[in-house]
Amino acid sequence: MDWESWTMLGMLGVVFTLLAFTHVGPDIILWGAVTLLMTLRIITPAEALSGLANEGMVTVGLLFVVAAGLRETGGMHRVTQRLLGRPQSVKVAQLRLMGPVAAMSAFMNNTPLVAMLLPVVDEWARQLRLSASKFMIPLSYATILGGTCSLIGTSTNLVVNGLLARTPDLPTLRMFDIAWVGIPCTVIGLSYLLLSNRWLLPDRRPAFSTQDDPREYTVEMQVEADSPLVGQTIEQAGLRHLPGLYLMEIDRNGEVVAAVSPQERLHAKDQLVFVGVVESVVDLQKVRGLIPATDQVFKLQHPRTQRSLIEAVVSDSCPVVGMTIRDGRFRNLYDAVVIAVARNGERLRQKIGDIVLRAGDTLLLEARPSFVEQQRNSRDFFLVSQVENSTPRRHERAWVALAILGLMVTVVTLGWLSMLNAAMLAAGLMMLTGCCSATVARRSVDWQVLFVIAAAFGMERAMQKTGTASIIAHTFLGLAGDNPWAALAVVYGVTMLLTELLTNNAAAALMFPIAIATAASLGVHPLPFAIVVMLAASYGFATPIGYQTNLMVYGPGGYRFADYLRIGIPLDLLMGLTAVLVTPLVWPFK
Repeated sequence: MDWESWTMLGMLGVVFTLLAFTHVGPDIILWGAVTLLMTLRIITPAEALSGLANEGMVTVGLLFVVAAGLRETGGMHRVTQRLLGRPQSVKVAQLRLMGPVAAMSAFMNNTPLVAMLLPVVDEWARQLRLSASKFMIPLSYATILGGTCSLIGTSTNLVVNGLLARTPDLPTLRMFDIAWVGIPCTVIGLSYLLLSNRWLLPDRRPAFSTQDDPREYTVEMQVEADSPLVGQTIEQAGLRHLPGLYLMEIDRNGEVVAAVSPQERLHAKDQLVFVGVVESVVDLQKVRGLIPATDQVFKLQHPRTQRSLIEAVVSDSCPVVGMTIRDGRFRNLYDAVVIAVARNGERLRQKIGDIVLRAGDTLLLEARPSFVEQQRNSRDFFLVSQVENSTPRRHERAWVALAILGLMVTVVTLGWLSMLNAAMLAAGLMMLTGCCSATVARRSVDWQVLFVIAAAFGMERAMQKTGTASIIAHTFLGLAGDNPWAALAVVYGVTMLLTELLTNNAAAALMFPIAIATAASLGVHPLPFAIVVMLAASYGFATPIGYQTNLMVYGPGGYRFADYLRIGIPLDLLMGLTAVLVTPLVWPFK
């Protein structure tokens, strides 16, 4: 080994130590390592930056835009709300999530599937009053496991099958050949996750919970005449379990229904009076078939899809202090509509227009985001801030967004377009059809995820250029001896290790020729060795950079590097044992 290989090994040790034992962002650590490698001239600037032009990295960025279109229209929520339901325990909730997700991943590439489901699962966890950290790693792992049940489930499967096609005297795999091993691995892997979640998955909740929020708003919502909620009970409509929100009463044609039962059925034009915190008011705005009870909302000039919710604290110099919202002509004065009012925890029972404003009242407004800039330095308000992700959903375009998603999946599955090309078209169509705006599309991209993926490619290039990856592979393969079972286990283990250090496709491409050569030297059939390379290159559970879906859930789940090690290492070993035992039974050595 030369100095470059030793430097690379040392660099890997430092990177993994920093990731495991510090709170420094993974993008900072990995780009710091890439910068040092470039400074030492181990890699060139072009090699260091090659990840920024990588198809996989760009595809993930585009999929965030596609996911934004589904989120803004509520399209994915329509599909998943009955599937996920309202389970009563964490274990049942994880089962209802992981089972369908693993099945879907067999027919759809796992990366776009995770991108679509991230906002849905986050919102679902919040409604169940459970930590998102209990669901994000299971979401990623379930898609990885399910992806090994068919040829199109992961890009790794396609890469290895392509290498098989280029190797003389070796057969290629049909659509579900890999399922003979993939299904047992998936069942065992999901069972392990269900049994171990209590001890191995962290329970990280926000430092500031909705129950601690002192701003309690009274807000009125109306059931639209053609709403899908008409005829449903409060329980069925999902209006009973919103965290930090209480349905105080229903105003039905002038008759007040107090102490509302969960079995009370909703009627058209019902006015529902809720009391709760701002996060839950935002959730109400997203419910299809519910609209603000005040008709002032529909008198603003700009469409609702161009507005958001804004909080503003009334100052003593505001011209409408001492007047009702209606008499003060608030909408005409500020081009904004008051949706709700919070006053020192007091429950205000008047209609919105009849509330007399006082200095110190916190108003929840619906207005264009430009309101914040216009009033930030105004003497009329002490404080003005925009509520995140509060733009009303474009429910009428939900089926358009779902059709775009279906089209993207179909053209990729049939091989008509590459994943990159299909994602570019889908992202463009989401904006052209009004499923999401260009501003929302830009904001939806998680740049930290993309930078980590790009840096991982720089690290991968350095490992291959210095020969470090090959040195690791051949060092471990020398331990196998002449036993084909031992050699198969070592090939799996080395591929798995390289997957955690590099990327899945790079590990597969590097190990495939080594695995075939190992089989030839033992005089056994090479197909079992190719299969375990395919599986091991997909099963990267122990690090967030082992598989890009792990990285995508890193931030939303509030995880640390050690969380992946704790739950991922046993799963890596369990999948290795299963794959090595089952594969030769399906594809014998002789």
